[in-house]
Amino acid sequence: MTTDYLADVKKYDAGADSAVVDKIVKHLGIALRNRDSSLVATSDQAELDRVRDNWGVKKLGVDAAKAEAAVAAVAKTMAADHTKSRVTYYYLVAKELGKLASL
Repeated sequence: MTTDYLADVKKYDAGADSAVVDKIVKHLGIALRNRDSSLVATSDQAELDRVRDNWGVKKLGVDAAKAEAAVAAVAKTMAADHTKSRVTYYYLVAKELGKLASL
C-alpha cells in the first residue's frame, strides 16, 4: 500500500516539510503497513491515550497535560476526516506542541 503522506498532511498544513513527514513515517514504521493501524480512531480513548503517552510524552518530551490538549485539538481539527492518517495526526500533534523542528 503506497500512500502519499505528504499530500495528506498538506490538507491541513500547506507548508508541511517533507523531511519532517519522512521522519514521522520512519518513526511509525511497521504500524503503517496495516490499514487499521495506519489510521487513528479518535472515538477510542485508549488509542488517544497511546498517542498522548507514546508520541507526546515519550517522543516529543512534553508533559501529559500538554500532550492531552494537543491530541484533543487535533481530533477537533480532523473531525470531518473519516480516515485519519496516523502520519498526519502525529504531524499535527507535533505542530500543535511546537515540536516539528525537534523531529
